[in-house]
Amino acid sequence: MKIIEQWNQDDSDYIRSKVIEHNMEQLPNELKTSRESISFVIKDDKGEVMGGITGDIFWHHMHIDFLWVDESVRKEGYGSILLGKIESLAKAKGCRLIHLDTFSFQAPEFYQKNGYEVFGVIEDHPKGFKQYFLQKRFCDSYI
Repeated sequence: MKIIEQWNQDDSDYIRSKVIEHNMEQLPNELKTSRESISFVIKDDKGEVMGGITGDIFWHHMHIDFLWVDESVRKEGYGSILLGKIESLAKAKGCRLIHLDTFSFQAPEFYQKNGYEVFGVIEDHPKGFKQYFLQKRFCDSYI
């Protein structure tokens, strides 16, 4: 056996699939759900993307990957609208909670203003900043 330093998408996908396979073996059937990727996009009259939100639903929760709004239309409420859209979808699909991470130079206050609670912080990451982990719980039962 040998250990090789490399980046190979096929190998990475294989490793990921094996971790998911292991995880699924550990869960009771009522918790197992397939993964569903979600996004909402804001486009201007020319069809250019001005913002959006992306996430994944699995195991009766949603993880928000990214939320971005172009600087030219920030402070116009689009971030809250996008967050509301993805939260409504998560509830409709039976999610118990949404979680995400953000940095101190991004938007922890925005998420807190929208009902998210901090459940963890990595201090001095990156150096001089903080990384926040936030969640918003809906209920403890599934639809």
